[in-house]
Amino acid sequence: MAVSANKLELIQIADAVAREKSIDKSIVIDAMADAIQKAAKSRYGADTNIRADINEKTGVIKLQRLLEVVEEVEDFAVQIDLKGALEQNAEAKLGDFIGEPLPPMDFGRIAAQSAKQVIVQKVRDAERDRQFEVFKNRIGEIVNGTVKRVEYGNVIVDLGTGEAIIRRDELIPREAYRYGDRVRAYIFDVRREQRGPQIFLSRTHPQFMAKLFQMEVPEIYDNIIEIRSVARDPGSRAKIAVVSNDTSVDPVGACVGMRGSRVQAVVGELQGEKIDIIPWSPDAASFIVNALQPAEVAKVVLDEDAARIEVVVPDDQLSLAIGRRGQNVRLASQLTGWDIDIMTEQEESDRRQAEFTETSNIFCEALDVDELVAQLLASEGFSNLEEVAYVDVEEIAEIEGFDETLAGELQVRAREYLERQEAKLDEERKALGISDDLFAISGLTTAMLVAMGKSDDKILTLEDFAGSVADDLIGWTERKDGETTRHPGYLDKFEVSRVDADEMIMAARLKAGWVTEEDLAPAAEDDAEAETAEEADVEPVVINVIEGAAQ
Repeated sequence: MAVSANKLELIQIADAVAREKSIDKSIVIDAMADAIQKAAKSRYGADTNIRADINEKTGVIKLQRLLEVVEEVEDFAVQIDLKGALEQNAEAKLGDFIGEPLPPMDFGRIAAQSAKQVIVQKVRDAERDRQFEVFKNRIGEIVNGTVKRVEYGNVIVDLGTGEAIIRRDELIPREAYRYGDRVRAYIFDVRREQRGPQIFLSRTHPQFMAKLFQMEVPEIYDNIIEIRSVARDPGSRAKIAVVSNDTSVDPVGACVGMRGSRVQAVVGELQGEKIDIIPWSPDAASFIVNALQPAEVAKVVLDEDAARIEVVVPDDQLSLAIGRRGQNVRLASQLTGWDIDIMTEQEESDRRQAEFTETSNIFCEALDVDELVAQLLASEGFSNLEEVAYVDVEEIAEIEGFDETLAGELQVRAREYLERQEAKLDEERKALGISDDLFAISGLTTAMLVAMGKSDDKILTLEDFAGSVADDLIGWTERKDGETTRHPGYLDKFEVSRVDADEMIMAARLKAGWVTEEDLAPAAEDDAEAETAEEADVEPVVINVIEGAAQ
């Protein structure tokens, strides 16, 4: 059968639109069919069920009115009785739809305009879906684009296949862009929104710098060198931790490059941002010492449960370790994931002296001994009365000037003092109305119960404790805008680890009947915006297609 010019034109237009918008041709054909259906409904009535089919090879349009097969016809425009249906289709049955051919029709200008809007919207939706699917899989990549416009400090970038935005706070400070400038940025988020996919770019994201190094350093691209962590103060300073999987390759030297060529390429892209390349180490103390470069570190003390570390530096290194406005220690903390406390050797000495004096005074009062005995105990590493009361008596007797008789007497006095303190705390617990049931939780002491009973949330019963979370007990650390804020918990002064806190809370929930042992069994491992322009691109051909479709 010969194909008319109009119908051939229909297929050619569908091909052209599909190529231009980078979408599937069938989507354009379906959009045209929907548009023709809408135009036909305006002619035959909005309640009429009309279907338009377009042959993708010949462009022939077939219009049908669909009639539902019913026992008794109430509306002849949409229904047909079973007898009439059987005359057209011997296999028809109740509930089926029979297609009744409709004659060709001239849609007119108004119908064509209405149909055009349907095609434009369908094509635009398909184009947006395609953009979203493409770019959502490119999160984490660096892209190049051209500045299309700048709005209120936000830079709109033309990526060729779509538009993206670099928000003002994602730009490196003091850098400015104008129309037509080339820009390179990192895709960190893609969202599906009503006005189309929104692609968010960043030049301040830590991974932007990591990807730049990957582009400049072949060893990183080949996984010979790994980037373990990155911390940035955009436009000012950055630290990057690297490690080599090949002992013959120096990770720092490879990232620096010959005469600094590789790192200078990254620095140039980041507007002169100074970069410290740090060798990563599995040993936390060594890694933190490296991260604080160029400052020299005298000593470190780690608290692994709280993820905090005390760093002691010589007096003349304090300002270097902290950096201008705390920049060096802040970046080191972000790089390592540890909260870092910096102190000088003199400050550490003063603190230790204060702790020694405080411990000695406690021993003097509680054990009723003179200052010399108390200081000897403190200097031998005894930091509290529990240690004196319950260690092996020989450990105390080994102190120079002590014997077993004196050691035994000290232990008796320490235990008596602790018993008196326990009795006072128990009276206070009862006065607060704290339930005896809480003693069934291993790890909870009377002092802890009193502390929880005096808290703002007043933990008084087993159910109250079972409803807590670990952060309530041991506190939590919040990092915002590079600053770390410590929120204390009920048991802050009792040195309870997060693991211990979780175990005590779960034991309370078991005891309270909230969960069972079966509930705690391990889970299975294999759980399983130029819209007007777009319309202008499509409008001329659409009107021609609709007006000539049925000819």
